[in-house]
Amino acid sequence: MSSTAAPLPDISGPDPDQANANGYQSLDWLCTLIAVLDEYGMVRFVNAALENALGQSRRIMVGSDFATCFAEPALLDKALSGARSNDFAALRFEASLLRLGQEPLPIHAAVSLAEKAGHVMVEMWPLEQQARQDREERIREQALANKELIRNLAHEIKNPLGGIRGAAQLLQMDLVTPELLEYTTVIIHEADRLQALVDRLLAPHRHPHEVGDVNIHEVCERVRSLVLVEHPQGLKITRDYDISIPEFRGDSAQLIQALLNIVQNAAQALGRRIAEGDAEIILRTRVARQVTLGRERYRLALELHVIDNGSGVPDAIKERIFYPLVSGRDGGSGLGLTLAQTFVQRHHGLIECESQPGRTDFRILIPLP
Repeated sequence: MSSTAAPLPDISGPDPDQANANGYQSLDWLCTLIAVLDEYGMVRFVNAALENALGQSRRIMVGSDFATCFAEPALLDKALSGARSNDFAALRFEASLLRLGQEPLPIHAAVSLAEKAGHVMVEMWPLEQQARQDREERIREQALANKELIRNLAHEIKNPLGGIRGAAQLLQMDLVTPELLEYTTVIIHEADRLQALVDRLLAPHRHPHEVGDVNIHEVCERVRSLVLVEHPQGLKITRDYDISIPEFRGDSAQLIQALLNIVQNAAQALGRRIAEGDAEIILRTRVARQVTLGRERYRLALELHVIDNGSGVPDAIKERIFYPLVSGRDGGSGLGLTLAQTFVQRHHGLIECESQPGRTDFRILIPLP
């Protein structure tokens, strides 16, 4: 006689993250930063926009004290105290959110009671969001203006430059005095140098856009290996990859060149630290949700950071580092970052830079399918 064992009861209980998210998943579609707290200020849910803003995952934040995310925790504590005693329908205040490795994020916050009993909803609007969108639009408009200016300038330079070089060559054929031949040689060499500069200015706009499947981590590894060949000692390039990022359609050669220019720029800025042996560049990939680029909203975007521990970008050129012929070091051409921005913009993306002494972060954003 056979008997069938009764199934063991499930004593594991429900997933707390799933249980706390019930009823709030729709908030992930909003670009407003939202946190749902219990009456004691412990996090019960955060939406995707807040995850992106703070650089922390929902799983880590759920169950933590949300006041620790504020530069002045007392502001939130006061609002929660009023919510518990039903002193107001909604309380608004301005504050700053602390972000890992970044400057605090100024916000306008509104605290109100959630529909579920015992829960409080904190809605936050970054004060810098509009300024950031305006800055992105300004960068795009400036890139288009630079492109037109460079084309016109190159046309105006190349024609007379060819005439000067040709005249110097003809003159060189008729001269016999060595001293005078030296002058014509200098003219020809300088004309060639200016011609090469003009060609480099026009190079980004001549490069064909060849689209294929791009794995961003293959791009990062290629760049990492190239830079480490140049700097085998004293420079550490740390990988911090999100391997779940999908492939996307793009030009891998252009993206390799764009990233290489940024990483080489960082390595050159780390010259003193490389000599001391403590230079570090971090390549970090993440998926950003609900991103606005060029006034278009994208559900997902690639977020690629190039972070170095150098002295930072000089304040005098911080707003102009993507302009042609602007360089922060002696002997620099000022074209590397211009080329990088052009190639990223061809992928409907954008490069941003946040810099302070000891930490410079170039952030590349590219829409994902």
